[in-house]
Amino acid sequence: MTELVRLYAQIALLRRGPQDVPGSALVLVATVAGYFVVNFAVSLVLPPIEGAWAGRLAVDVVFMLVWYAALLRLAGKPERFVQTASAVFGFQAVLAPLLVVTGWLMRRHDQDPAWQFPLAMLAVLLVVWLIAANSHVLKAALEWPLLACIGLVLLQIVAAWLLTWVFFPPPA
Repeated sequence: MTELVRLYAQIALLRRGPQDVPGSALVLVATVAGYFVVNFAVSLVLPPIEGAWAGRLAVDVVFMLVWYAALLRLAGKPERFVQTASAVFGFQAVLAPLLVVTGWLMRRHDQDPAWQFPLAMLAVLLVVWLIAANSHVLKAALEWPLLACIGLVLLQIVAAWLLTWVFFPPPA
């Protein structure tokens, strides 16, 4: 298990790719469960958003599985789904604590000008890192140009946000 965590950290650092992940359904299930547990645990300690964050997390997991299954099928590479999805969930599980803690700190210090700029820059850096790592995984999986993969990752982020908004609209 620690070997998988190291692998996912290497993917997050753009040193490895989905081709290095074992092509096992068990690895995918364990990685998705790990992603869910890490996000759930960190969000339980430091709730990133008010409301039904556990439901949002479940929608996020299902959406990502469907997104990558459909994307790889449309690209004619459905056999790469298990490794690609494992890589995406794995590196995001590694980055999840940083993302949740940053979001929590931003809400906690939203009225403190001394903290607003550094926390906003940290959040931007983490989002750029997430996009870069995700695009790196897609480039290896799809064998498409990096710019196209960046576009797909941005589309995924927007689609996930819209889907979350549909299921969990902001309070009026």
